[in-house]
Amino acid sequence: MSSRVRPHERAADEGSSTTTNLVGLISDTHGLVRAEVHRALAGVEVILHAGDVGGDDVLTELALIAPVHAVAGNTDPPGEPDLPLAREYRVDRVIIHVSHGHELGSPTPAGLVARYPDADVIVYGHTHQASVARIGTQLVINPGAAGPARFKLKPSVALLRVTGRDCDVELVPLG
Repeated sequence: MSSRVRPHERAADEGSSTTTNLVGLISDTHGLVRAEVHRALAGVEVILHAGDVGGDDVLTELALIAPVHAVAGNTDPPGEPDLPLAREYRVDRVIIHVSHGHELGSPTPAGLVARYPDADVIVYGHTHQASVARIGTQLVINPGAAGPARFKLKPSVALLRVTGRDCDVELVPLG
């Protein structure tokens, strides 16, 4: 089962790309990379991890699939040099902001949009609840928790397809 959202389309005079980039989105692994993650993220060009990684072994295993850019979550040790609190990543003409969301306490799509108004796409975790929301021209994605099952929620990841400034997202349940 998947969810799809088609965000904004810009005027044709802004130029457009015909190449589609596939980005894997993952969060809240808490030290576990399920075998299904390898299948769900097969073929992605890059993986963006929205925190609560749970150790270097997780990043090493994800790097077998594609290059990984991760941020720290509230359960990751503070001060890890490879885990900043937030990062921006550009894919084609889309700016993607990645943070765990815990910097807002209880993150909501509206709160994240207010905090990061310059991002085209905002990727976060923390709530363990997979969701996709569109607020104005911004797309806000929580890929859900991919690690140990918690809160009776089904583990998941997401796939983000970017073509020029056009984005399409699919939530992918695991297991």
